Amino acid sequence: MRIETLDDLRKHLQWAIELEHATLPPYLCALYSLDPSRNPEAVQVVGSVFVEEMIHLALAANLLNAVGGHPRLDTPEMLPGYPRLLPHGDRSLELSLVPFGAEALEMFLRLERPAPPGAPAEDDSYETIGQFYSAIEQGVRHLCAALGERAVFCGDPARQVTAGLFQHSGGRLIAVSDLSSAMAALEEIVEQGEGTARGEVWDGDQDILHPDRDEVAHYYRLLELKLGRRYRRGDTSQSGPTGEALSVDLGGVYPMRPNPRLADHDPGSPIRAAQEDFNHTYCAVLNLLEQAFNGNPGMLGVATGTMYALKARAQGLNQMSDGGSTTAGPTFEYVPPELRRP
Repeated sequence: MRIETLDDLRKHLQWAIELEHATLPPYLCALYSLDPSRNPEAVQVVGSVFVEEMIHLALAANLLNAVGGHPRLDTPEMLPGYPRLLPHGDRSLELSLVPFGAEALEMFLRLERPAPPGAPAEDDSYETIGQFYSAIEQGVRHLCAALGERAVFCGDPARQVTAGLFQHSGGRLIAVSDLSSAMAALEEIVEQGEGTARGEVWDGDQDILHPDRDEVAHYYRLLELKLGRRYRRGDTSQSGPTGEALSVDLGGVYPMRPNPRLADHDPGSPIRAAQEDFNHTYCAVLNLLEQAFNGNPGMLGVATGTMYALKARAQGLNQMSDGGSTTAGPTFEYVPPELRRP
């Protein structure tokens, strides 16, 4: 076990923030490439996963704040360019910016796949996200036993983000102040991604949009899209989904150019100008999130509002021809603060 000091733990929780953020641009590209009038069910599924990944990001920040750390999001390391490797993870897993479809679903399924039964905790070069968080859990428990809870959870409680901005999702935004709440936050992240610790397809929450159903974990939600059928009570990971059909119209997907880059277009061209505008807005969101997680929780609402501007910019790009059979898309490239537009 390599998480043996508080500094080790803080470093790994910053890695957790980087991990959770790395998933956001690929999910957003898949989401914004969907024509909502032709794919309302797919929009609902991918959108719900994205919102819950945002919750995981906030939970990781709450964990880091609780142990006296300082979450960092407005840094070049957050946007090194796509395609990219999963931070500190399996180096064979590459994250790309691609439209919704078979390639995107396979990438997401591999990203969210459950850890095998009895899989060891892995604090670096992890094979699954669950194994990485298992190493963090072990580190937290070890440090509490060695130093005492009060020494470990030494952060300012006022830095915890608990705003009800995600109340219409199935996730819980937990304030972390001790071992029990830390374990609850880690459990929320893992079970929402890969299912309950008992190996079930459910994540333990209620499906907000469908009160008659339990909420399906991310991995199995994405599998529903791939197989075109929903899980229902009584289904298992072995049986697969046996519920109602889930329709996906691949003709209702904007054919976004994979892994677009600013350098693909001349300075001043309409597509490049629109991509630059998107990048300035996205980096503003990163800055607002960093403020929210560093003593100004109210900025989380401002960041959420700014994301609506992101949506409009991304959908505008998806409707611009990029030559041939593809459309343009957002590039998610970092803009240094001194170069950003107001």
